Amino acid sequence: MEPAQWLADYRDRLERAAYGAQRASESLREVGATATSPRGEVTVSVNAAGALEDIKLVPAARKLEAEALARLIMTTAREAQRIAAGRMAEVMAGYLGDNPALIEITKHLPAEVVR
Repeated sequence: MEPAQWLADYRDRLERAAYGAQRASESLREVGATATSPRGEVTVSVNAAGALEDIKLVPAARKLEAEALARLIMTTAREAQRIAAGRMAEVMAGYLGDNPALIEITKHLPAEVVR
């Protein structure tokens, strides 16, 4: 292969990689999740990293004991984090494909999230 052709091919691969990285980054910014407790007392929203963004409590939550409410918030937050992790894994799988990097990214996710 001629050096000029090799360079052109290399440049094309870099441009495709940069475009893919930009799309993945945009997709990850939109990833997050919201979960609601079974009876609707608590709704928790998290971002792609699983960090809390919002917690909403309906008036029925006031009827719960403090410890029960705390457990319900934690359980609901974990569910939102599980959903967000699954979405993040899907986005990264679309970008990385079946790749050791994807395994490294997803190895700490709950088993039900990683397919």
